[in-house]
Amino acid sequence: MLDLAFVRDHLELVEEKLRQRGMDPADVLNNFRELDARRRQAIHQAETLQAERNQASEEVARLKKQKQDASALIEKTKAMRQQIDDLQKQAAEEDARMRAVLDGIPNLPHETVPVGRDANDNQEIRRWGTPPEFSFTPKPHWELGEQLGVLDLERAAKISGARFAVYWDLGAKLERALANFMLDLHTSEHGYTEVLPPYMVNADSMYGTGQLPKFEADLFKVPQGDKNFYLVPTAEVPVTNLYRGEILDGARLPISLTAYTPCFRSEAGSYGKDVRGIIRQHQFQKVELVKFTKPEDSYEQHEKLTHDAETVLQRLGLHYRVVLLSTGDMGFSSAKTYDLEVWLPGQQLFREISSCSNFEAFQARRANIRYRTEGRKGTELVHTLNGSGLAIGRTWVAILENYQQADGSVVIPEVLRPYMGGVEKIAPGR
Repeated sequence: MLDLAFVRDHLELVEEKLRQRGMDPADVLNNFRELDARRRQAIHQAETLQAERNQASEEVARLKKQKQDASALIEKTKAMRQQIDDLQKQAAEEDARMRAVLDGIPNLPHETVPVGRDANDNQEIRRWGTPPEFSFTPKPHWELGEQLGVLDLERAAKISGARFAVYWDLGAKLERALANFMLDLHTSEHGYTEVLPPYMVNADSMYGTGQLPKFEADLFKVPQGDKNFYLVPTAEVPVTNLYRGEILDGARLPISLTAYTPCFRSEAGSYGKDVRGIIRQHQFQKVELVKFTKPEDSYEQHEKLTHDAETVLQRLGLHYRVVLLSTGDMGFSSAKTYDLEVWLPGQQLFREISSCSNFEAFQARRANIRYRTEGRKGTELVHTLNGSGLAIGRTWVAILENYQQADGSVVIPEVLRPYMGGVEKIAPGR
């Protein structure tokens, strides 16, 4: 969420940033100036009248003390009380309207973000490694997985429906090995603390990271009595909200956390996209990286977080590129996002495997996460960052497609073999 005073004082800048995102400022801001004026006037009138009533009440007390008739003044204060109630109700209604407008304003793109309409305007920053060469036509993962007996989409559809997967035998073990490898790397070498959060969260948590109210259709809601829980779309939600409503010690920053969770997404609006294989699933597993930083450190930490995610791909020997998203392709809460895209030879394309974003104070303002620095008065909002480190299912896909052999087997990258009990390859007919 953006600060109300900032939007008021920099409305033209906000409008320009919205246009850069491909949005119509009039649709998003909803007559902001007029709404702000009405809200401020209602608050001012209520406060002014309340001050007058307070003075009148003091005068009533004085008259009573002097045993003088205060009945007329008492009737006046009663009338004023009703006026105040009406004005406070009006102010509350205008405040709620303003809150709804602020809730719908996305974060402002950082000045280094390329201006563009969509993914076609993203900017490639760098590449690592080279694509593997094959003496045969490489197969996509859905063919490899079925032939190796490690991926079962048909039975998944039977027990759950479309966009679910069952992993068998070494396929399941590979998924688990990837999660353990990623967590070990981030905790032992990159300085992250591992967290195991709940997989269901409340509405306040979804609001804090920006999923609610705008993106409720993308979520799996679980009604429970008079309230709702939500299955987590990413560990970003529960991990970021660990510190919701808290004041952190500035000396502890940056705080770096990592978590492994299943992720649940309705994939609303994705009908017909990536219907083959396990690229776009209702449930998938992911290792997430989350940071809480001081504002002056957040962009340095953003680069570090991105590098931490890249290291996973490098250790696995997977060819990838880093792409800086344009203003038209960025997420709602992000100020700047790098996507890591891994090469999939079976499909002859790069596919996103991690998004690493700096949200600046956008989430922290919604979740009220602040820090205090010793020797300074008051508190400041932290900056929050997060990125996939990595999406495990898509990493699984990348290993099958990049390490496939002419005989139909798949070689296990060396760094994963200790996590696979020494298994060096997944072979047909096992």
